[in-house]
Amino acid sequence: MFLTISTTGTPERPATDLGFLLHKHPGRAQAFSTSHGTAHILYPEASAERCTAALLLEVDPVALVRRGRGRGSGGAPDSALAQYVNDRPYAASSLVSVAMSTVFKSALRGVCAAMPERAASPLPLRIEVPALPARGGPDLVRRLFGPLGWDSVEAEPITLDERFPEWGDSRYVRLALQGELRLADALRQLYVLLPVLDDAKHYWVAPDEVDKLLRAGEGWLADHPEQQLITSRYLSHRRGLTRQAAERLELARLAESDDLEAEALDNAVDETKDTDERPVPLAVQRRAAILDALRTAGAARVLDLGCGQGRLVQELLQDIRFTDIVGVDVSVRALAVAARRLRLERLGERQSGRVTLLQGSLTYTDKRLAGYDAAVLSEVVEHLDLPRLPALEYAVFGAARPRTVIVTTPNVEYNVRWETLPAGHARHSDHRFEWNREEFRGWASRTAERHGYDVAYVPVGDDDPEVGPPTQMAVFTLASADPAAGGPAAGGAAAPSRTGRAQNAGNAGNAGNTGHAGHAETHRAQGSRTHPTHSTHATHTAPATDATPTTQSTNTTNTTNTTKEGAV
Repeated sequence: MFLTISTTGTPERPATDLGFLLHKHPGRAQAFSTSHGTAHILYPEASAERCTAALLLEVDPVALVRRGRGRGSGGAPDSALAQYVNDRPYAASSLVSVAMSTVFKSALRGVCAAMPERAASPLPLRIEVPALPARGGPDLVRRLFGPLGWDSVEAEPITLDERFPEWGDSRYVRLALQGELRLADALRQLYVLLPVLDDAKHYWVAPDEVDKLLRAGEGWLADHPEQQLITSRYLSHRRGLTRQAAERLELARLAESDDLEAEALDNAVDETKDTDERPVPLAVQRRAAILDALRTAGAARVLDLGCGQGRLVQELLQDIRFTDIVGVDVSVRALAVAARRLRLERLGERQSGRVTLLQGSLTYTDKRLAGYDAAVLSEVVEHLDLPRLPALEYAVFGAARPRTVIVTTPNVEYNVRWETLPAGHARHSDHRFEWNREEFRGWASRTAERHGYDVAYVPVGDDDPEVGPPTQMAVFTLASADPAAGGPAAGGAAAPSRTGRAQNAGNAGNAGNTGHAGHAETHRAQGSRTHPTHSTHATHTAPATDATPTTQSTNTTNTTNTTKEGAV
């Protein structure tokens, strides 16, 4: 992906001043990391008479394909020409715009402390883009750039294959712009119009894109004859955002005609007061969905398996309908944080009697976990290596066997909506995998069928029509035909008494630190009711599953644990 910016000069005003305006020295090549590859700045020629700066963007096509395919899924409509082949590394698009905003940040603002007069003056410029996707063809290219002060707008169609001229032209053009403009104005025009011509963006268009559009379009967009098309395409045809941009552009036009600031006309709202609703964090939405599911199930005795720092336990404790709350995690450190968060040592006797924190691994059966109404695995399964997942399934669904099991996990398809998440990266460094919707539902349905549960699916967060919600949730309910449903016998043993749990904590058959099974159950300070176990070897037999042997024998070792609530 390549574009060049050239200018001419004289001995008195050398063309190499372009280096000052771009804040990039003509004497050396420079490289800058971006979330999708590497941007290189180099100067093929640099003399007093002529200077050319080139932006070369290297894009990882494999990461782009993995991150999203097709319109609205993280790439342009044709970004997946084959599984690992696409046009994004070769055709100028929103990827170039993002790279420009990174490497030419000061130049886009027209800031140059060394030569402020040159930054404010028009320069003889020639900008070339060898391959530009143009949905609308060369005519649209001329309609967009023609009214912006360029002396010449060349848009040469690129044939599909020169050996087969009968195939006709592709949707790509070679663009060449020539004229006298301020460098900042030229860069802003490219920043907006490259993705407009491509009619796609590689990232989710959030409301702040309106601000970016108006900043880059200041001075030219309000009066552009194709304003409606530009705003609609730039904002990915989102009607609400397009309408908001049009209203603000009209306000700016009216203010300019009256020689006023836009704020002087639009002063009905006191900006010193925060009147906007703040977006609800995904973690808060996730806990609310879990609480709703638990209330719907009528659960009173609840297990939070992999409770981490105890945020869900804290919210369960605030609802009196949950009479017995047990948090389980393998990490002693996380349990200690949870104990402090819950202020266990300061709780009254009635409140403290409702909550218990246990150290334990979720990949081993544990008699202490049998006989509960519901179990929650919130953002837990993705922290296990896939070969260990059947052991967790058996420990929860086969041995503990609560009436209701709630599982939440990230939806990897939604990752393309996180603009700051690099391509091909998981949401958290400790995630061993992230499932798409089909993979998650496949696992959930197989698990339900194996262990006699029914399963329903609930979206958590903004349910995008193309990539789904950011978090996917499955609610497992023990089938009513199961003779063990609804009673302590479901797990093979009655739930032990609170005193019994405390007395038997040391020999509960629960092997210690397997690492990432649950993002750490809370650990109380000395004197609290946290019950660690320290078995170093454990063996259990689980039913045959899709991808694992029927018997697992595991030596457990201490590993570094992360906290699930630190993930997106």
